[in-house]
Amino acid sequence: MWRRLLPPSLTFAIVILSFTHPALASEAAESAEGLGAVLPLWSVIPFAGILLSIALFPLFAPGFWHHHYWKVSLFWALVFAVPFVAGYGGEATHEILHIYLLDYIPFIILLWSLFTVAGGILIEGTLAGTPFVNVVFLVIGTFLSSWIGTTGSSMLLIRPVLRANAKRIHKAHVVVFFIFLVSNIGGSLTPLGDPPLFLGFLHGVPFFWTFRLIEEMGFVSGILLVAFFLLDTYFYNRDKKELASQGIDITVVDRPVKEKVAVGGETLVESEPYEPEPLRIRGTYNFLFLLGVIGGVLFSGLVHLGEVNVLGVPMLKQNIIRDLFLILMGLLSLRFTPKAIREKNEFTWFPIKEVAYLFAGIFMTIIPALAMLRAGEHGHLAFVIEAVKKPAHYFWITGALSSFLDNAPTYLTFLNTALGNFFSGMPEREAVHALIAQKEIFLAAISTGAVFMGANTYIGNAPNFMVRSIAEENGIRMPSFFGYMAWSVLFLIPTFVLVTLVFFS
Repeated sequence: MWRRLLPPSLTFAIVILSFTHPALASEAAESAEGLGAVLPLWSVIPFAGILLSIALFPLFAPGFWHHHYWKVSLFWALVFAVPFVAGYGGEATHEILHIYLLDYIPFIILLWSLFTVAGGILIEGTLAGTPFVNVVFLVIGTFLSSWIGTTGSSMLLIRPVLRANAKRIHKAHVVVFFIFLVSNIGGSLTPLGDPPLFLGFLHGVPFFWTFRLIEEMGFVSGILLVAFFLLDTYFYNRDKKELASQGIDITVVDRPVKEKVAVGGETLVESEPYEPEPLRIRGTYNFLFLLGVIGGVLFSGLVHLGEVNVLGVPMLKQNIIRDLFLILMGLLSLRFTPKAIREKNEFTWFPIKEVAYLFAGIFMTIIPALAMLRAGEHGHLAFVIEAVKKPAHYFWITGALSSFLDNAPTYLTFLNTALGNFFSGMPEREAVHALIAQKEIFLAAISTGAVFMGANTYIGNAPNFMVRSIAEENGIRMPSFFGYMAWSVLFLIPTFVLVTLVFFS
């Protein structure tokens, strides 16, 4: 009877009554497809609610969001979890433990370790922000992102890039392309690069499979680097001309020597040219810890030590060892990195705390969507599976949602869509390997869509907002939310159209 109900209002009471209806629990127990075949479509409302909250609150209520974002995440998690457990008991509890123990905790441990270790590496020295220097920064950052994560690479390089361009007049475009390449597209080649690929690795995608995306990544990166060089050359020559008219040489880095107070009370800073400081890296021993993180992830993918039962959830022993080792790498970085280095890097724990709190809610509320997609044509998201057929469809729908929501759960959602579409009823890891063997282009479309199009908006990937905030702290006037989207529409969307024609048509 519940299938014939009108769409319910967004109230906790209705969700409670519907989840705890005895007929639902009975039908779930008897269904061969499990919970995914009987959960109602509107059980994904808490998932939509938390993602919309992440998208809209920072734009329209930034003060409230900054202080209460964790409460919003907790609210949506409870809106789903309480009636879910009340209605389905042990089966629901098992699903919750399953997604936290196998997905959320390893996901956060990887992010935390990369964030912590990268925050202990300080790049110092004097560099002038010429187009060539900026392109070199972007190339290095794009390469590093696949190995130390888009978060790690972004936090490592954004401040040196800002210092190099401190004298430039027009520099917001440098940060925009930094977000495009370093904070997103560069993380395409390994599961270390971007959270969606790591989730894929946890669900059975081989570690080295993502190297198959090098053609797509090289194609997109090449187009964007050429576009950036031409654009930055234009702005650099314009800046050079404007500053020269004021008697300032843009190619010479100045240092302040004293202050004087002009008439009217305005503080002016006198400066003089000086010899550039040599480029150097402090905290280099953290690269050993980064190698340790890489080694830990490789270990978990190549070694098989059997399973252990944790709270009723079968967990691979090598994955537990990996997570403990990654924690050790982060703790060693904290132990051996002088406090002064992290202070100069303006290192704080807020970004990783925000990600941890928000994703705790996301992973809870995504349970019904994943269950329904795994049920294939028997679930109430069958219309999604029926609508998404071709590789290009997967590329654009995964990318579009990754632009405005979050690319990690979006990747997981459409990976399950593909599995439900082609290999419904097959155990997940077997289905993933079958997808790679028989329908590899679909996995490539999902992976590139999630990683590439996280660059379309500020909210598409965690480092995007972090980089923007750091740039604004350094006095750069960054584009608004929709202003940034104008940049992505101008440069990214045409590039992705070409990707579709070349790789997924």
